This record gives sequence, C-alpha cells and structure tokens, in this order.
Amino acid sequence: MTDITCKILVIGAGPGGYVCAIRAGQLGLDTVIVESTKLGGSCLNVGCIPSKAMIHVAEEFEKAAEAAAGKTPFGLTVSQPTLDLKQAVAWKDGIVQRLNNGVAGLLRKAKVNKILHGRARFRDGKTVVVETETGPKTVHAEAIVIATGSAPVELPFLPFGGNVISSTGALALTEVPKRLVVVGGGYIGLELGTAFARMGSKVTVVEAQDRILPLYDAELTGPVSKRLTALGVEVLTGAKALGLTAKGDGLRIETSDGKERSLPADKILVTVGRKPVTDGLGLENLVLDMDGRFIRIGERCETTMRGIYAIGDVTGEPMLAHRAMAQGEMVAEIVAGLPRAWDKRCIPAICFTDPEIVSVGLSPDEAKRAGHELKIGQFPFAANGRAMTRHGEAGFVRVVAQAGSELVLGIQAVGQGVSELSAAFGLAIEMGATLQDIAGTIHAHPTLGEAFPEAAMKALGHALHI
Repeated sequence: MTDITCKILVIGAGPGGYVCAIRAGQLGLDTVIVESTKLGGSCLNVGCIPSKAMIHVAEEFEKAAEAAAGKTPFGLTVSQPTLDLKQAVAWKDGIVQRLNNGVAGLLRKAKVNKILHGRARFRDGKTVVVETETGPKTVHAEAIVIATGSAPVELPFLPFGGNVISSTGALALTEVPKRLVVVGGGYIGLELGTAFARMGSKVTVVEAQDRILPLYDAELTGPVSKRLTALGVEVLTGAKALGLTAKGDGLRIETSDGKERSLPADKILVTVGRKPVTDGLGLENLVLDMDGRFIRIGERCETTMRGIYAIGDVTGEPMLAHRAMAQGEMVAEIVAGLPRAWDKRCIPAICFTDPEIVSVGLSPDEAKRAGHELKIGQFPFAANGRAMTRHGEAGFVRVVAQAGSELVLGIQAVGQGVSELSAAFGLAIEMGATLQDIAGTIHAHPTLGEAFPEAAMKALGHALHI
C-alpha cells in the first residue's frame, strides 16, 4: 500500500472539486484530487453540458421541421429534415471528451499532478484510502474536502433498467422514443421532456404536485405550460406513479381524481430528485452532523470535524454547479490561510426549458414573507424589438425592490435566451443595485437586455416602451 501525504485532499472532481483543486494548486498547496469516474463529474459528463447539447439539437431540428411544414412567418422553407440521434449523441460525447481533457489540462497547469482514479474511503478524519486499479493508496491530508456530488433518485417501484431510465440514460439514447413518459415535472424532467417533444416524441409528464416547476411562481411557469401544450405534451398534475404495467410497456398512475390509468411508453424517464453520493465513503468512521442525508456545513463550508469541508450537491440545495464552484474556490483559499466566508446574496437558478426561466434573489412572494414593502416592475418581451425579431416574444423580465430604499431584492425572467441575462441579474444584486442604478445603465439596442432597465423604469413609474 502506497502512502501519500499532502496539504489538501479533494474527494470528487466535479465542478466543485476540480475548481477547489485548481485554486489550491494556484496557491501553492500540495494537492491531491480523487475521482471514481471521469473528471468533470455529473455536470460535465451526464448533466449540465450534455443536456444543453441535446436541447440545442432538439431546437435546431424543430426549426428545420417547422420550415419544412411552411410554418415560419418569414418565408423560409426547406426539405423535410431527418434526425440521426446516434450521430447527435456522438457529437455530444465529443464535446464532453474535449471538456474532460480541458479539466485535466487545467489541473496540470495549476500543478495538481496527483490525480488518483479510484474510490475513496475515510479511515479517520485525516486519512483516506483510495482503491485504484494498481492497488490501494493511503492519503494523509491536513485538510479534506468532500465534493462527491449527487445521483438521480431511484423509485423502489420503478428501478432503473430496461425501459425505465434516469437522466443519464436519456442522454445516451440512440433513437428518439415514440412515446416518452416523464415522472417528475421539475426542471430536469421538463428540460429533457421538452427536448424529446421537439424531436418528435409523444411526451406525457406525470407530476405529483398540483403544478409543474413548483419551485417557481405560477407567473413564471405560465409561458412554459403554454409551450408544452403547443408541443402536444400532456401534463398530468396531482398524479402519482404506481409502477409498470403488467406487460412492462407502460406506466400505471393514479390521477388527481383517484382513478387508475395506464400510459403506454417506449421509455419512462424518472426525474424525481437527486440524492448525495456518500455510500461507501466511510462517513461512519467520522463524527459529522448531517442534515437528513446531506452533510451539514457552516458559512465556510466547514463540517463538525476540524479540517474536513464539504461542498456542492453533497451539502444539499441548491444543487447547482456554479454554487459548488464558488464554494470550492472559497475552501481552497481558506485552507491557504486567506480570510474568506460564504457571503452570497444570490445564486442564479436557471431552467433550460422552452422558454427558459431565470430566477435570482427573492421572488415577490418570498420578499413579502420576509416583511418587505415592495416596488415591482415587469416588462414584456412582446414590447422588445430583439425578442420580436427572434420569434421569441413570449415572457418578461421582472424586478423586485424594496419600496423605500429601492434596493433590488430579486430579478426573474422567462423567455427565449434569458439564461444569458443571469450574469447581469446576479451582478446587480451582488453589488447592491437600486432601481435607479439599473434604469440609469445604458443597455445596447436591440438586445433582450433592454427589458431589464425597462422593468426597473416600470417599478419607478415611467417605463418608456409600454
């Protein structure tokens, strides 16, 4: 058994883990990183990046199909398109491979040359044994960062296998299923369900709650619901999945009125949440406070054991790659002795449906519950020239501010391409912008971003273009 001693050991090379290791290397810390699968974690390999690639494929295919059917308002026609999903998946896999190689190159550039491929298990609070292909290696570290991420939740009565797939399986399909049933109307299910509907699947969404995307308010999700209807997606809310049909060719559900119904399906995509990856990690050999299945952390991502930190999905919501990255960078600097703490006013959340949804900071309901008197301004994309020229005028930008100080508390948007506005929204809140700050910032014309100051002007009582 080989012994390795280092300053900082990072367990997991997903977005949080590899960023932590890179920053630690930049700061001159002797760093070891462990990964049981591929560099980049779920986000790069089977989550954020490949799903957005397939969403793009679906978007382009739908555009071509609409042009072939003569449905474009500007006169474009083409021959009837065909989609080779196997080739599309290969293209997606090529992007993932390039990014895998890019992460490895960034680690080397930061002088993180100790990358162990294998499964890590705690022996105690300072010692981890890594089972690699060449045998076990024992790592002794002054600081250890747990960044093992999360995995799809499996329903006991719908175990993954055969026609029952997770998001990982959905992104590896080589044929478009004729009939797809999606269990779970959250962002993962709707992103993938919408993509397959645009590629030609007959999609049915089964959601146990009374509406889709329950983490967002109804005004934001309204345009998404309308688009699902236009795509022919059947959305069953208040419905519960029961299990496979007797022949295994569909899903049995209980509808909102208590009746049982069978939904025929070539594939059943289960997207009911994600769970922390901690099995086999040896947490029983540590004394950590837990928050349910997740590791409890403080404002410096510290656990209840000195020298052990946890970042990203393994610590619970919000399960977002950019949150994990920010935490990883911070922890590396803390281990290096720099004065850092988690001081984020907002973390942007994006739903890559059609249209997209962005939420930063407090929603109107959240701000009211916090006791704030509010000024709210909303500007529709139907009055935005850039949105109209892109045939994407559905949606709006909404700004939520304190009534007295006019300090911006939250910004939300729904519409085509609004994910790219999230940076401006987040920056405004992080820098303590007021309505006057946003309204007084000159935004380029014609862009979707013009809806941002118009929404602020609306809250101030003098929107120019509505």
